[in-house]
Amino acid sequence: MTAFSGFPVAALDFYEDLEADNSKSWWTAHKAVYDETVHAPMAALLAELEPDFGPGKVFRPYRDVRFSKDKSPYKTHQGGFCAVRPGLGYYVQLDARGLFVAGGFYQADPDRVARFRAAIDSDLRGGQLETITRDLEAAKFEIGGDRLKTTPRGFSVEHPRIELLRHKTLTASRLYASPKWIDSRRTATEVRKAWESMRPLVEWATDVVGAPA
Repeated sequence: MTAFSGFPVAALDFYEDLEADNSKSWWTAHKAVYDETVHAPMAALLAELEPDFGPGKVFRPYRDVRFSKDKSPYKTHQGGFCAVRPGLGYYVQLDARGLFVAGGFYQADPDRVARFRAAIDSDLRGGQLETITRDLEAAKFEIGGDRLKTTPRGFSVEHPRIELLRHKTLTASRLYASPKWIDSRRTATEVRKAWESMRPLVEWATDVVGAPA
């Protein structure tokens, strides 16, 4: 595999054009561009980061349209994921906007959510998570994830960590909009720095949420 040297600017153009014409005929005519400017660099990036974050997976470019009203066949982004546990780990994405990085846990089965909320209810574990999320926000990461609009059953709206308790999944993320360094090795450096910043969140979730039951 060729060493990672950045994503060519043509990769962003590829996704901008795909958004305008998400058809099999367009994809077929431009698949070589996808292979060269998107898939190969993403695989090389994940391979470079593997020693520190674990094996990476390059997601398929095809959408699952079976249960979607949107029948466009191709994803308008390319994602890569280094899993620490199923649905828990480090994410990177390339699309027409630029580069997006994230980390946390994404899989909200009932047992995991129950363990997550029990930990937040604990002053020790909950206090740790408050500090982690506060530090990430101060470092310009956005805290996100699926969350309830109401108060979760069994907890009071007056709970000191009620906003965290409303989460069913919890992530931190940052978008680098069309960064000038996208086509250079600095991209790997920036992804690594961002993932290292998110490591306390991923490790907290690994300890608390663990694997699906």
